Amino acid sequence: MPLPSVPAVAIILAGGLSRRMGRDKAEVLLAGTRLVDRVDARLRYQNLSVFLNASDDLGTSLPLVPDTLQGHRGPLAGILAAMRHGASLPDPTSHVLTVPIDSPFIPLDLAARLTAAATSDESIVIAVSQGALHPVVGLWPIRLADELQAFLEGPENPRVKTFLSLHEVRTVEFADIDTPVGPLDPFFNVNTPEDLQLAHRYVEFVG
Repeated sequence: MPLPSVPAVAIILAGGLSRRMGRDKAEVLLAGTRLVDRVDARLRYQNLSVFLNASDDLGTSLPLVPDTLQGHRGPLAGILAAMRHGASLPDPTSHVLTVPIDSPFIPLDLAARLTAAATSDESIVIAVSQGALHPVVGLWPIRLADELQAFLEGPENPRVKTFLSLHEVRTVEFADIDTPVGPLDPFFNVNTPEDLQLAHRYVEFVG
């Protein structure tokens, strides 16, 4: 099967309910810049066309890619929307890249490294750091869209790791970012006010 090229399309997943943060993560500022804008900038640095999976544009200029299924079906619904959008483009790529809104330090070589690990146009490639899998930071083949929709519409709880267990998945390990205040997981999640406070320690060293 043909190998994928670096995807031209990245989708920021911003459809979560932000229960632990206590407010919409789109409103959260890290050193004066919103999380969504930080993620957008790091994706654009990689020459990607960036889209937003959310119910509204969150005050950004990013084109919207809303969920294609009704109800809150979790991050897989956003990944499905990303796949459908990738397939609808005039010049579709074999894969789309997804990242969550709450990971403001994503690596600037994320797209290239995940793509290099793909073995075919059906490969799912997921990022790993500190020995942990980051299931929604991944390269997703658009040809799996129908299968993913059937999974989401099934009777089981649609968990990302469950879907991944049904497929051959390749992983790419990313090292910590060295900073003067200690090592930083490049996929550090800002899920709580405490996480946000910790992120402020690192942001001046990562940008």
